[in-house]
Amino acid sequence: MWNLIGFGLVVLIIVIFFTIIIAVYNSLIKLQNGVEGAWSQINVQLERRSDLIDNLVETVKGYSIHEKTTFQEVSQARSQLNNAETVKENEEADNVLTGTLKSLFAVAENYPELKADENFLELQDQLSQTEDKIADYRELYNEIVLTYNNKREVFPNSIIANFFSFPEAEYFEHDINAEEVPEVDF
Repeated sequence: MWNLIGFGLVVLIIVIFFTIIIAVYNSLIKLQNGVEGAWSQINVQLERRSDLIDNLVETVKGYSIHEKTTFQEVSQARSQLNNAETVKENEEADNVLTGTLKSLFAVAENYPELKADENFLELQDQLSQTEDKIADYRELYNEIVLTYNNKREVFPNSIIANFFSFPEAEYFEHDINAEEVPEVDF
């Protein structure tokens, strides 16, 4: 009789143990998928911004043929952002692109007729909206990364996360040393 009760307790402990492992594993998977989903939203907005910048450059080019260096820098920064693969590479490329946009808008300041161009104004508005979305999605992404990283680092989750090789997620941070995003309101 005692052997049967002892066996039942051992089975119960094993079932509880595996239930905890499964619950923690599934919650880590859900959070990891949330990190990937939030990153994809940022990526969509970065690509949209890249396309808008290309159109903006072409619009400004029509008004200023003497500003090749600025256009080349913006194009190189766009290319760097489009080729970035990791969160860190995207973060660095985003900061470079923000810096080159300042130069582009400085060029546009020299052409009053450009500032009144309907196409330029529409692109400017779309770029501003996209910058806002990127900031919002960056905040959401970083909140999900914080939740995921906390979940994988607390005990006993850390044991399960390490056993199943759940990697730490990277934050997508804006360069705090960079100046503000260029003002697009002329």
